[in-house]
Amino acid sequence: MRGVLLDTETTGLDPLLGHRVIEIAAIELKNDLPSGAFFHRLINPHCPVPAEATEINGITDAALAGAPDFAAIAPDLLAFLADDPIIAHNAPFDFSFLDAEFARIGLPPLDRARMIDSLALAKARFPSLPNSLDALCRRFAIDLSERGTHNALLDCRLLAAVYLELTGGRQRGLALVHAAADLARSGPARPPRVPRRIVPTEAERARHAAFIARLKGKPLWQSG
Repeated sequence: MRGVLLDTETTGLDPLLGHRVIEIAAIELKNDLPSGAFFHRLINPHCPVPAEATEINGITDAALAGAPDFAAIAPDLLAFLADDPIIAHNAPFDFSFLDAEFARIGLPPLDRARMIDSLALAKARFPSLPNSLDALCRRFAIDLSERGTHNALLDCRLLAAVYLELTGGRQRGLALVHAAADLARSGPARPPRVPRRIVPTEAERARHAAFIARLKGKPLWQSG
């Protein structure tokens, strides 16, 4: 079963105000585990990156000067996403920005039926606790030592570990490993067991009847 984890970095918080995607990353999952395949691009928005955005994601105008625009990376992005579920933390944010970018180049929006919001999953599980990606990493003891500014590819890798915890994937994986190990220890397949009918002797029947006679009241199977 395939899915795709996705994260974007942007010049602001609202695509309706003209804010643009400047970095996008995606990681392929197979049965909830990273397969090793990923997609990562910096994107030239053809507009200045505000200082407050750079403070969050560390991406500068100079870093984007030679990067392709969204239209150039869109075919490869869509091929990587294919038709599989897309998991993102606060997924409506990422979907809205990608929809705006697709609209600029005449492509349809992403199907919302494909969207899985890991933030919504976290809020359902921990309704009274902080559920940012950092908070969830700390809660699940996931290493945050590499994280300084927000980075789309690193955030995807962290989200892969968080999503596994949120969906119980680690436990499912362990169960499969143990089942495989038990099967391996059992050795070669054995022929099926054939039931053997056991018929009591007359002496055994007599002893059983004598035991029942000593009981108080009728046995259930003799009632009626």
